[in-house]
Amino acid sequence: MPDKSNFTPDEWKLLLESVMMAGIAVSAAEPSGLWGLLKESFAEGNALMTAKLDPGADALIKAVVADFETAEGRSTARDGFKEKLTGSKPSEIKAKCIETLRQAGAVVDAKAPGDAAAFKGWLRQISQHVAEASKEGGFLGIGGVAVSEAEKATLTEISSALKLAA
Repeated sequence: MPDKSNFTPDEWKLLLESVMMAGIAVSAAEPSGLWGLLKESFAEGNALMTAKLDPGADALIKAVVADFETAEGRSTARDGFKEKLTGSKPSEIKAKCIETLRQAGAVVDAKAPGDAAAFKGWLRQISQHVAEASKEGGFLGIGGVAVSEAEKATLTEISSALKLAA
């Protein structure tokens, strides 16, 4: 049963960052304004809560979620996130997020191969939920599409980075 002890501190930080980066990559692909950003942030938080409450959730996912519940875990994720994205131009954020997901996928493939598919699928699912959280386009919530073309393309890039079928 893999947990934090199976990874170096830097690898664990990368896994924590990857949870945040999964949602941010989609948000950066198609900014949705303040209301849309709030909905997308809520969708990411909801994914953590859903995993916590799911008795059948993968052990590695449970370990990551449990660490997010601690001040130290949240601080580690936030600090790593800031290190990677501070000073980035808006056009660079998505690419940096996807690169983090690629690296995290490689780490779980190497260190927790039995849990890798579930963990990477979970990251992809977080991205999907964020993409579906807020309509894109339209005016005042009227019209628009559930998932924009830019978000669909980003979801495909995320799947590729995680070596998952699109």
